[in-house]
Amino acid sequence: MGKIIMNNNIDKYKIPEGSLISYFSNKVKEFGGINLAQGIPGFAPPNELIDILKQVANKNIHQYAPGNGNAQLLDLLINNYKEYFSFNKNDFLIVQGVTEAISLLYIYFSQIIKSDFSVLAFDPAYESYKNIPKIFNNNFIAFPLDNYAKIDFHKLENTISEKNVKILFISSPGNPFGKVFSKEEINIIIDLSEKLDFFLVFDAVYKEIYFNNKPYIPLDKFNERLFYVNSFSKMLSITGWRVGYLIAHNKHMQNIKNIHDYTGLCAPSVLQETIAEYLNKYDFGKEYLLKLRNKLKLSFDILYKPLKEIGFNIPEINGGYFIWAKLPNQFNDGLKFAIDLYESEKVAVIPGIHFSENAFNFIRFNIAREQNEIEEAVFRLRKFFNNTD
Repeated sequence: MGKIIMNNNIDKYKIPEGSLISYFSNKVKEFGGINLAQGIPGFAPPNELIDILKQVANKNIHQYAPGNGNAQLLDLLINNYKEYFSFNKNDFLIVQGVTEAISLLYIYFSQIIKSDFSVLAFDPAYESYKNIPKIFNNNFIAFPLDNYAKIDFHKLENTISEKNVKILFISSPGNPFGKVFSKEEINIIIDLSEKLDFFLVFDAVYKEIYFNNKPYIPLDKFNERLFYVNSFSKMLSITGWRVGYLIAHNKHMQNIKNIHDYTGLCAPSVLQETIAEYLNKYDFGKEYLLKLRNKLKLSFDILYKPLKEIGFNIPEINGGYFIWAKLPNQFNDGLKFAIDLYESEKVAVIPGIHFSENAFNFIRFNIAREQNEIEEAVFRLRKFFNNTD
């Protein structure tokens, strides 16, 4: 029996197979605790949205939705984005969340890019950006930001040219690091996409989750190299509904839709109809979004200050669901820290290595939880650090 315990201790800090997000989140689901690991909201969706869902469920709308998407929802999206560009319904495709949108685009890109190519995203990178290229046996480049803030554009241009980068992913605010890219930065990248002939996928899933200034969205520069993906998951706290959308130039969209017919087919009809009726009746959810932003900023502030006092080094964060933080100097292994923290205090977080091979001493904390849960997490974190001094 003692030998078995010894082997378990040896394997205790071995990197588990698969997603570290699933690994730590599943611990909470199985054994309890506070889930600051998975990027899911601890907030309820709007009550009005759920009331509409109950009504829609009684309608005769339980079969396949149109492949393009719910007609009313498409009209609402066109109206919502008219300040940027004069879109029409053919520019949009409703899909099963941003993950499907990214996967669908990647299948399309893999068909039309005729040579071996690389994919680039800014380090630390969201897991789909780096793992989908691996599935297709493409090279992925995690491009570093200087001090987690600035882009060395000379280095970026050289890297894109030398490594034959044909797809660049960018999210603003980002995940796991909530950097909001400036208009100048984004426009330089758009100019580079024309100069160096690569596709730019702009991920706006956290578009409405900002703390101070509204992020710049480059749809005023819409062109055949720019692809835009978004979803209702975060803005309405409905990550389980899996309803998102993409915008693409008419040069590409029909072929993308042809692929979609054989991969995703359509997003759930009942949920599309529910979202459409809610957005139409409640001004695209503006009141709920304002409350949501205030809640997230409060949760951010409650967790941010104690982390700094404990000794975490935190780069500037302007939006999103997360605090991206470097461990205090006495810790140098994020995976070990995350495992020990959960075993000791039942607080689940994500080691930085899930997002970057360079982030071995970083941790991602999900702040999208209610105030009392964040406060309890702070209490347990302080207890953990007091016991490890």
